[in-house]
Amino acid sequence: MTSPAPKLPMSLAANPRLSSWVKFSGDGRVAISPGKVEIGQGIVTALAQIAADELDVDISKVEMIRASTAASPNEGVTSGSLSIQQSGRALRQVCAEVRQRFLFAASERLGVDEALLDVDDGTISGPGNISTSYWELAGDVSLDHDATLGVTAKLATKRAIAGHSIQRMDIPDKVFAQPRFIHDWALPGLLHGRVLRPDISGARLIALDETAARAVPGLVAIARDGGFAGVVADGEAAAEVALKALRKGATWSAGEPLPDQDDLAGFLKGQPVETTIIDTRPASSPREPAQTLRRQYTRPYIAHASIAPSCAMAQWDGDRVHVWTHSQGVYLLRADLAIVLKLPADNIVVEHMEGAGCYGHNAADDVALDAVLLAKAAGGRPVRVQWSRHDEMSHAPFGAAMAIEIEADLDADNEIVGWRHAIWSNGHAARPGRAAQPALLAATEIANPHPRMISTNPPAANGGGGDRNSVPLYDFTAWTITSHRLLTMPVRTSALRTLGGQGNVFAIESLLDEIAALRGEDPIAFRLRHLRDERARDVVSAAARRAQWKPQKQAGIGHGVGFARYKNTGAYCAAIAEIEGADDIRVKRLTLAVDVGEAINPDGVINQIEGGAIQATSWVLKERVRFDRSRITSTSWTDYPILTFSEVPAVDVEIIQRPEIEPVGAGEAAHGPVTAAIANAVFDCLGVRVRDLPITRERIIAAMELAS
Repeated sequence: MTSPAPKLPMSLAANPRLSSWVKFSGDGRVAISPGKVEIGQGIVTALAQIAADELDVDISKVEMIRASTAASPNEGVTSGSLSIQQSGRALRQVCAEVRQRFLFAASERLGVDEALLDVDDGTISGPGNISTSYWELAGDVSLDHDATLGVTAKLATKRAIAGHSIQRMDIPDKVFAQPRFIHDWALPGLLHGRVLRPDISGARLIALDETAARAVPGLVAIARDGGFAGVVADGEAAAEVALKALRKGATWSAGEPLPDQDDLAGFLKGQPVETTIIDTRPASSPREPAQTLRRQYTRPYIAHASIAPSCAMAQWDGDRVHVWTHSQGVYLLRADLAIVLKLPADNIVVEHMEGAGCYGHNAADDVALDAVLLAKAAGGRPVRVQWSRHDEMSHAPFGAAMAIEIEADLDADNEIVGWRHAIWSNGHAARPGRAAQPALLAATEIANPHPRMISTNPPAANGGGGDRNSVPLYDFTAWTITSHRLLTMPVRTSALRTLGGQGNVFAIESLLDEIAALRGEDPIAFRLRHLRDERARDVVSAAARRAQWKPQKQAGIGHGVGFARYKNTGAYCAAIAEIEGADDIRVKRLTLAVDVGEAINPDGVINQIEGGAIQATSWVLKERVRFDRSRITSTSWTDYPILTFSEVPAVDVEIIQRPEIEPVGAGEAAHGPVTAAIANAVFDCLGVRVRDLPITRERIIAAMELAS
């Protein structure tokens, strides 16, 4: 069997021109221009490490360029823990080839065989103290060539920077309050905008009395396009006052009913759906089960809940517009803006600036279109639009609610002989730039509105959506995995960190724990017995060892375990939770082991796992979008509480470093395992299974009443 022909990394195949990735400046620096963006995950630093390693330059000489449609390679969207896999692999190949091109040019100039030349911090030297540098040769070496497969990147053993923890490049500005976030940036002549939106879900603006708003001092303009309306003012305070006055003059249509928030499973199962068989494994020799366990697990709609609401700036120059945004996909946003504005994409520049990270499709793209539409009325001046907390929690997309049913067939020894896993959920993806119609909120409000996109699921080959992580990694003899995607969407949903992975891992790992308890078998031993993948076994064993599994039973204390490989193709992660069950559940400690292949910046990997673990703890214990039948009601931190600093557990992470294996991302690896570990620890502590998230006092009491 012949090996497949080698291919360029995916991002490089799509953007093969070397000069779009690397440029040498006249001040002795090298500019690296990836298409992925920094959203708090530390990707800027890890990519700089890869480039510095392959080019043999000190990392202090590497300047990371923010993504922009004007110059950067188009790497789609920064999501799915794919930045290292996609951008990192591309940069590694690009920089290896750039280095080789400069070595060839140095050989020609110095009259020395390439094999006798070395590169040290950008200086190329050879026998007899002869030398040149990247910067001396930059005028002679053209990088306007497409990448090839003729150069091989360094072996892992030869890398001096990748694989080592270094200080993140983005942190000093943030610590010392330099304007790095879009919220802190001020362009010359900046105006401020606010958009009028209904409190009632699905209501449309049908009449507007502008009289009171026009009398507000500092008002520059009122923008109106069908059901889209907003104000532009010379300051934020004036914009707020004008918006309040405009709201009093607004007349809205009736809205659309929302589901019963206390029966989400009933709602999800009662809607029209598109049904897909995700995977099936027939039993080689079917056995009659002695019993079948049927369990249902749910998770609510979850908000992105970024600490800072979404923000964007836009400025028109004739029929061209420049947009500054913290969108995770500048090219995809540009594609949707082009549709709405009926402009060629080349007339639109979308430039990334850092914002409050949300890891998913929040309102960053929506507010960008808001800014563009309001800036039309600004006479060429730039307009900054920042959503309020109420806007963010009412109108941004949410992570989809899920109902998951699993049936496990057990033989007389309570061994698993069959497994059926069914998911009901809205789609988990309605990002911009993916369809012929735009996915931006204001696009549904303008005079010639576009229909609201019903969320879909990415294909299983890309990790899936509602079905993500639903196919077991365990060696069960037979299974059938089915996904039911809703074709209605009264609550707006799109990508939230892990998509369906958190819900599916919670369900699978909870039921596995229940079966282990039925058997009287240690849950770690039970998992290891059903795992054939050595990397999977290693993270489970490492987490157990680090947590000293299992401590002697203490009253009021519980321990639980969870495991998954993100998307079944990415990082391996196992988590052990120690919880305290008093008046409320408190997570005291989380111990995790993770395998991402080559860890480019180990400290960065630990940061990502810690952050994911803490976010998952917040989801498990607190977070739930609330609504009545007409409107979202969780529009403040009071109504949508998140984990506070005093509630953050101690998090201990062990990395299993495998430098010989291509790296994968860590950002979404911890959520499912931590969710399951906490739920299993609650059972260990209290003796009841809570199968509906979040695990609140009310849910625990209900589970106790059901058990009795």
